[in-house]
Amino acid sequence: MSQIFNDNLNNTTVLVIGGSYGIGRDIADALLNKQANVIVLSRTPPENNLGIGNSALNWQPLDLSNPNQSRIQLEQILKELNNKLDAVFYSAVYYGPRRVPFLEASEEDWKQQLNVNLYGLWFSLLLTLPILKQHSPSLFVHMTSDVVYNAGPWRAGYAATKAAASNLMDSLVKEAPEGHVRLVQLIPGKMIDTSNLYNRCPSNFKYKYDGLSKHLQQAALQLLQTRGEGMHGKSLVFDEHGHLLRLDDAISDE
Repeated sequence: MSQIFNDNLNNTTVLVIGGSYGIGRDIADALLNKQANVIVLSRTPPENNLGIGNSALNWQPLDLSNPNQSRIQLEQILKELNNKLDAVFYSAVYYGPRRVPFLEASEEDWKQQLNVNLYGLWFSLLLTLPILKQHSPSLFVHMTSDVVYNAGPWRAGYAATKAAASNLMDSLVKEAPEGHVRLVQLIPGKMIDTSNLYNRCPSNFKYKYDGLSKHLQQAALQLLQTRGEGMHGKSLVFDEHGHLLRLDDAISDE
């Protein structure tokens, strides 16, 4: 990773879209701990929002399952920020209640996956990129998934929408190779144990790993402090050993 751009994040404003729990909440807490001004946008308030020290996460409602309303909400939130925005972390995701075969997936789940995983990312980019360009170098990080490169059974909608979202990010990089707004994608090297993980997996699914969240937080903090210098257009894998690897290097090591 490149040298630190700004270790003092007191005057840094960050949106974490999808940050009430799980991956987004881990990112929000890590940045808040470094005194960044963190605004969490999510359908439900952050769980156990006790804050760091005397601070707490600033939460604004944003229900991506309602695309028309959520776009209006985001426009209003950005207006209230008065063009003060340095970074966006997009970690919102809709997986569905559980893994199911393609023919058993409901139309509603398909629509929700499109709304949250793809359409929400599209209008978040559309609305925030003009503001981020005013604060160059700035950062937009998309939390992607290994399913983009490793599609599997019983998750067709999730895999399809995450692949489309990843290609959306890659296409924008081709349009703006100079990287005034650094576009980066983060990929967990393993699944992170969240409250919804077991609900959507088979009953005999066994998973236990307690350290990956910490390494996610380290990766997010590094990216913000360096403003993603040298990482524009890269897909980065963070693993259980605390390594932050470029995707090509992570694949070659397997």
